[in-house]
Amino acid sequence: MIARWEQARTTIDALLADRRLERVAPSRELADALVDQAQRHLATAAGSVSADPTGSFQLAYDAARKALAAVLANQGLRSRGEGAHAVLLTAALAQLDPPMGRDLRQFDWLRRTRNSAEYPMPETPPIMSGDANDALPLSQAIVAIAERVIPNMPVY
Repeated sequence: MIARWEQARTTIDALLADRRLERVAPSRELADALVDQAQRHLATAAGSVSADPTGSFQLAYDAARKALAAVLANQGLRSRGEGAHAVLLTAALAQLDPPMGRDLRQFDWLRRTRNSAEYPMPETPPIMSGDANDALPLSQAIVAIAERVIPNMPVY
């Protein structure tokens, strides 16, 4: 039997109490499916940088988001409500930093940049190819983290 995952239990319990996370049926199958989708998103994003930088960026972001959601799905947790994507980062950092915080923190830039493209203001600069190219390795690192930790993190 795998021991309980203790790192950041207080933080995760608080997110559950605040209803920012909810308990769901733990599913390694769903976690694996989300990681597979993330990998496909990354491949598609890499091939569309010059033709559609915004779409490429959004796919890279979705890959990272699904990877973080996969970690929680495997544990029997799901983010919910307003700010659910930000909660993914909060839960991941709480449980995985150290040692993986440097790579995980990049999700915040991905999220904020994606939001500015998804909900633009007149003064919002468009996403350019450079932004999409910057997003790809950041998202790849987050997907790699999910692939590495999912087999080792027990149900919460």
